Amino acid sequence: QVQLVESGGGLVQAGGSLRLSCAASGRTFSSSAMGWFRQAPGQERDFVAAINWSGGVIDYADSVKGRVTISRDNAKNTVYLQMNTLKPEDTAVYYCAVRNGRLVRTTPSDYDYWGQGTQVTVSS
Repeated sequence: QVQLVESGGGLVQAGGSLRLSCAASGRTFSSSAMGWFRQAPGQERDFVAAINWSGGVIDYADSVKGRVTISRDNAKNTVYLQMNTLKPEDTAVYYCAVRNGRLVRTTPSDYDYWGQGTQVTVSS
């Protein structure tokens, strides 16, 4: 059974940094694209970042570009999200996701497996 477990969320002041991790188990995802999404209360789940199967293709939402870095370690079946210069508007539950395809996608419906989410709260 596929499981994705996020960690690294928490409370941070504006301007601070957090590093989210997502460990996948149940199968090997070295040939799968992986992504991060976030959802604030009362809002839709939004794309944050995605990385293709090899790590050679990466995409970021405009709202986080320049402040966020996605990376992956296929040997550990893990994807990371380094977030710097955090803003109060970054407050949300962050979800990692994996798709069965190799290519980057930015739409939640393109992803097949989801983690339970980790809360990120940025205080002003």
